[in-house]
Amino acid sequence: MDHPDPEECRGIMQRAGCRDAVISHVETVRVFAMVMAKRIAERGLAVDMTLVEAGALLHDIGRAMTHGIKHAVEGAAMARALGLPDALVSIIEKHIGAGLTASDAKALGLPVKDYMPETLEEKIVAHADNLTAGHSRQTLRELVGGFEKKGLFDSAKRVVSLHGELSELCGEDVDELLYNAGF
Repeated sequence: MDHPDPEECRGIMQRAGCRDAVISHVETVRVFAMVMAKRIAERGLAVDMTLVEAGALLHDIGRAMTHGIKHAVEGAAMARALGLPDALVSIIEKHIGAGLTASDAKALGLPVKDYMPETLEEKIVAHADNLTAGHSRQTLRELVGGFEKKGLFDSAKRVVSLHGELSELCGEDVDELLYNAGF
């Protein structure tokens, strides 16, 4: 199956029962993800733009079931049941923060496995989500501060690392890239 187009993604989210606030959030994540993906592609790296767009629009489908940490696992199960491509299911499952290790998953009561984003598309969607607070932008500093206030120091380090990796691929700090794009 090909990746669903944006209209199909919106329909999937609505039929799943996602609230308007969730749909507004994923639309913002889509915009941020596409800004990063386009910049990376302009610099000569292969990026599956349709996968990034579909992943951004569907990453929170599990919020139709729960707004807790399990929404990524629930969303991946929903996406599998819909017959969505494995690459898209993986984005949905691995979009939490800058990923979760197997020990993080165990501590959070999730099925024990590694939920670390590996592909470029997984990393772009995860970080676009990181930088989206509701349907507005937050900076890396704000994001890291929130993790540190909660005592999530390893997660904060992973987010900083992911931000650095994507900034290097973009050729510009992602915060600056989004700011210069009008966000």
